[in-house]
Amino acid sequence: MRLQVRYFASIREALGPSETVEMPPGSTLGDLREQLISRGGSHSKVLSRGKALRTALDQVMAEETAPLNDGAEVAFFPPVTGG
Repeated sequence: MRLQVRYFASIREALGPSETVEMPPGSTLGDLREQLISRGGSHSKVLSRGKALRTALDQVMAEETAPLNDGAEVAFFPPVTGG
């Protein structure tokens, strides 16, 4: 399935505003984060498990156990962002 992944605040500075990612059916937000971390480089650094991140699925705050569906929009951002 194809997802639109958006990044905000400091994550956006490191990775850019957005990207399209392919994931297998049945994947969760946590699976997506793991796949992005496995790319290494900046993805690994800013999305690592040691970093506190918030996630939204189709503009609703969601936990990493949330299932993904084709065409979903996922957003990653730090716990506190400025205006």
